[in-house]
Amino acid sequence: MDAAQRELSGQLDGATQRLLDDARTLSEADLRMASLLPGWTRAHVLAHVARGADAMRNLLIGARSGQARPAYASAQARDAGIDQGAAMRAGDLIADLADSAMALRTVARQLPDEAWQVQVRVLDSAPFPAAELLARRLAEVELHHCDLGTGYSPADWPAAFAAMDLQEPVRSQREDRLGYPQPAPGATALPPASWKPGQRLPGSWL
Repeated sequence: MDAAQRELSGQLDGATQRLLDDARTLSEADLRMASLLPGWTRAHVLAHVARGADAMRNLLIGARSGQARPAYASAQARDAGIDQGAAMRAGDLIADLADSAMALRTVARQLPDEAWQVQVRVLDSAPFPAAELLARRLAEVELHHCDLGTGYSPADWPAAFAAMDLQEPVRSQREDRLGYPQPAPGATALPPASWKPGQRLPGSWL
């Protein structure tokens, strides 16, 4: 992992921690509420992020071994995995989100330099070098954090991510989130009563 990849990995660690901190404030009822993605609850969004980590880990394992592995067995298997995760109870879903992120991080941190140049693909996408995966994962975490509808918005993105030169279709997906309405006062999920602004919740990811 070169300096640029290490920087991306550090940004991803921070984005993942912010997502998990917010996700841990959500009750069972909060998770069943609609997200900002049509047809998906907040639980669906978090399950999608977890399965996305698994998919990227599969690609990196294939790049490391020299034997290509699919991100998902099929589009149907991807959708089934999301539905299965969305049905989990809150504690299990948050643990799944954290565990899948850590498993991806472990593989990425140990990947040989030459493996980052291996071409990979997600379902029917055009091939792209594995070196793009960390930026794609960072975008996945930041964009879907906004999709939860819990108060996190593009205004909260770190400047480095907001200005990052992303490849399509991720660039357009980031632009889409800029059109999200700002949360109305009182419309966000409330954190536990014992929580104070700036305080890290129990169960830090790293």
